Amino acid sequence: MTNKPDLADSQLLANVRSCRNCASLPLGPRPILQWDPAARILIAGQAPGSRTHAKGIPFDDPSGDRLRQWLGVDRATFYDPSRFAIVPMAFCYPGTGTSGDLPPPPVCAELWREQLLSRLKQVQLTILLGQYAASWHLAGPRQSVTQAVSRWRETLPQQVVLPHPSPRNQRWLVRNPWFESDLLGALRERVAAILAAT
Repeated sequence: MTNKPDLADSQLLANVRSCRNCASLPLGPRPILQWDPAARILIAGQAPGSRTHAKGIPFDDPSGDRLRQWLGVDRATFYDPSRFAIVPMAFCYPGTGTSGDLPPPPVCAELWREQLLSRLKQVQLTILLGQYAASWHLAGPRQSVTQAVSRWRETLPQQVVLPHPSPRNQRWLVRNPWFESDLLGALRERVAAILAAT
């Protein structure tokens, strides 16, 4: 049985979704997240891309297809907020730079992140996608994504760093075959065990 969000939780989510703090963003503000205090798995990514901004649904793109395959879950399970919270470092599309999307503006995390995460008291696994989420969540000296991902045996079952599931990272996957041969099996087992208990 899952707990229904109380009025304060519902109001917080409504406040985040109606945030217009960053009116200067190239496509304007459109906060996108998935959040419920009952969630057992937290996915912390970077920021929505332009396709996600247009659809309003997190990871409803090829990156999401790959991420769901990595986790061993179907769309219905993934988009159940009582199972998965999707709380990126920034909730709106930040725009494009010379080598891809711009970094997530820190103001978003400053305004909302602690409030949202402090209410996720049922989370048993935190999945950190990419450098920005890993840097924010992990204590200690800054690590490259490869270094952080390679420490998965030290951080599971509570936490794991993954590269961003973007098709642009195909070269990284080829250079690091251990990711798919070793890490993903352990990750799927952990996700399945958590979901089976909900």
